[in-house]
Amino acid sequence: MPLPPGPFTGRTLSDLARDLRDGRVTSVALVERALGAVAALDPALNAFVTVDAAGALAAARRADEELAAGADRGPLHGLPVAVKDLIMVAGLPATMGSRHFANHVPGSDAVCVTRLREAGAVIVGKTTTHEFAYGPTGDRSANGPSRNPRDPARMSGGSSGGSAAAVAAGIVPLAIGTDTGGSVRIPAALCGIAGFKPAYGAIPAGGVFPLSRSLDHVGVMAGDAAGCLLAYRCLGGDVARAEPGAVRVGWLDPAGLSDGDVRVADAVRAAADAGIGGMEEVKLPEGFAQEVRETYTAIQSAETAAVHAERLARAPELFEAEVLERLRVAAELPGWRYVRALEARDQLAEAAEALFGRHDVLALPAAPIVAPLLGQRELELDGRPVAVRPALLSLTSPWNVFGLPALTVPAGTVAGLPVGLQLVARPGAEARLFAVAAGVTTGA
Repeated sequence: MPLPPGPFTGRTLSDLARDLRDGRVTSVALVERALGAVAALDPALNAFVTVDAAGALAAARRADEELAAGADRGPLHGLPVAVKDLIMVAGLPATMGSRHFANHVPGSDAVCVTRLREAGAVIVGKTTTHEFAYGPTGDRSANGPSRNPRDPARMSGGSSGGSAAAVAAGIVPLAIGTDTGGSVRIPAALCGIAGFKPAYGAIPAGGVFPLSRSLDHVGVMAGDAAGCLLAYRCLGGDVARAEPGAVRVGWLDPAGLSDGDVRVADAVRAAADAGIGGMEEVKLPEGFAQEVRETYTAIQSAETAAVHAERLARAPELFEAEVLERLRVAAELPGWRYVRALEARDQLAEAAEALFGRHDVLALPAAPIVAPLLGQRELELDGRPVAVRPALLSLTSPWNVFGLPALTVPAGTVAGLPVGLQLVARPGAEARLFAVAAGVTTGA
C-alpha cells in the first residue's frame, strides 16, 4: 500500500519559495515539517541514514533572519534538502552505505554541498545509498534497503534510492544524488519523481566518494522537472533560455537497448505522444547497444576495482555479500580491456552524436520495468526471465558513457507503479531538454 503523502507532496520549489517571501511560512516551519515527516514516514522507508535536526533548525533560523534583513540567497533560500550519504557534509557521518565507513565523519563539505549552503538551502540529513553506490536496486546497504513510497515492499531503485524516496514521499522537496549509470534517474522513475543528471562535470564531484571517476555525475531530484532546473542553476549549472522554435524530439525504441515490460514502453510512449507529439523514430546502429554496454561495464569495473583494491585485500568481510562478489568480478578485469574500452568510447561517441542528426532531444523510458520487490534479482515477463540489475541500467547507462545530460519525468503508472520518461540531449542543449519536459504533464 502507498504511504500517506508527506508535507511537500505536490509542492513545487517555486511555490515554497514564494510562500517564504510572502510571509506565509518560515524556514523553521518548513524544516519542522520535514523533521516531522521523517519521524512519521521514514520507519517504513529507511530513506535517511542520518538526520541533523539541531543543525537544520539552526540553519533555518539563520535563513529566516537573513530574509527578514533583506538578504535573499535565491530560490533555494530556507528550503529543506536531503543529501546522499556518498556526498560529504562537514560534521555529519558519511558511511557510503558500508561498514567500512561506519564511523567516518568528514571535516569539510563537498563542492555541491558548499553551493547548496551558499544558495541558502537547509540540509536536513543524509540519505540511504546502495553500498558504495555499486548497484541500481538500492537494497544493499549497511543501514538496510531504502523502500519505495508507492509500495514499501518494493525497491526504491538505486543507488540514490534514499534521496528519491525522501522526495517521492514528500519528506523534503529536493534531494541531491549521484549518477554513474542511472543512479539518479532509475530511482526517480521507479518512485515517480523527476531526476536530472547533467553533463559530465557540470556539477563538480569534489568531496563525493567515487564509484567510477570517468562516469560519475552529481544530480538533483525534485517533484517535477522545473524543480530540477531551479536546483541545477543554483548549483552552478549554466542553462540559457530555450531558443524559439519547435524542439525536434526523436523516439528511441527501448527494445533496441533492453529486454523489458512492453506495458512500460507503451505507457511511456503514450505520455510522450500526449505531451510532445510529432516524434520521429530513431534507430540505433547495428551492434551499438552491445558495444556501449560492454564499454560501460569495462570502464566502471576497472575504475571501481581501483577505488576498492585495498579494502578488498584488507577487510573483504566488511562488504555486503552481493557487493563483494561484484567487486571481486570487477577486480578480475584485465588492464587491456579497460584501455580498449576507453578507446571504444571515443569511437562510439561518433555514433552517439549521429543519433541527434535530425533531433535536439531523444525520448525513451528511464527504466524498462516497474519497481521490483526488495531483493528480487530476476523477473518473468511474458514467460521469459529478465535479470533485474542489467535491465534497470540498460536505458540510462549509455548516456553516462558519453557524459550527456539526461532527465527523467513522471510518465504515468503501470499496475499502480510509476514509470518515467527519459529525455536526453547534447551538452549545451539543456534548455531544450527542460522545454520538452514542461510539456509532459502526465503524473505518476
